Amino acid sequence: QVQLVESGGGLVQAGASLRLSCAASGRTFYTNHMAWFRQAPAKDREFVAAISWTRTTYYADSVKGQFTISRDNAKVTVYLQMNSLKPEDTAVYYCALRQYGHSDSAGDYNYWGQGTQVTVSS
Repeated sequence: QVQLVESGGGLVQAGASLRLSCAASGRTFYTNHMAWFRQAPAKDREFVAAISWTRTTYYADSVKGQFTISRDNAKVTVYLQMNSLKPEDTAVYYCALRQYGHSDSAGDYNYWGQGTQVTVSS
């Protein structure tokens, strides 16, 4: 089993920055593919960003140039640096993990964190 624990969410004003962290534990491998998804009220969960174990990155078009995903393989931790936040970025942000290979489909990820709320006020 794998456990994912997110941290770093909060309430900020538009234009501010936040850094989310997700620490993985349990049966993890440095080759695991890790991602961030988000879900706003009354909306489907959507892909935000992902990173392979070789640090190849993938982004949703809506966050390119605004968010940066990174990882520390030794700590099996993934980060999401979010800059110039907008009210439309308000959502619960979820960390997800799959064994290997990229996907932007939530259904392809085997493990999920509990989510961390990000609220951006205008």
